[in-house]
Amino acid sequence: MTEHVPSSTFPKKLAQGLYWQDIAVGQCFETFSRTITETDLVNFTAVTGMLEAIFIDATFEAGAIKGRPVPGALTYTLIEGFILQSMIQGTGLAMLELQQKILQPVLVGDTIRGVIEIVGIRPTSLHERAIVTSSIDVLNQRNEKVMHYVATRLLAGRGNT
Repeated sequence: MTEHVPSSTFPKKLAQGLYWQDIAVGQCFETFSRTITETDLVNFTAVTGMLEAIFIDATFEAGAIKGRPVPGALTYTLIEGFILQSMIQGTGLAMLELQQKILQPVLVGDTIRGVIEIVGIRPTSLHERAIVTSSIDVLNQRNEKVMHYVATRLLAGRGNT
């Protein structure tokens, strides 16, 4: 027979995201890095239908772009994946708004990471939630900024558990 242990006695879950009460305006975080592969490009364009010549034809002359560029959407979603797996896992409730600027191409073989700064926290009157705004810079292996975006999300508070 297994003894029941009350959930209040369990330690913090691994990879549990941050509640809005655990962050502050001005706080910064950095994601892990990830090298973008040809397989990433092929899988992403296939699943999204982004079958544009610049992405699917290795012989396509892209003008000033040397190498195999990847869609900006791929770059963005990889960084969002890092954020989801760490900062907002289990506490992120909704993406409310996104403003994005792609600053330069990301190529197959580039290694990207995100730097996140909390720029706004506005508690709501509903269920201990808050609207949290983050400024995210995506950097490549040369520390060049390749993308910038601002994400506004609804985050849970400790009262939501």
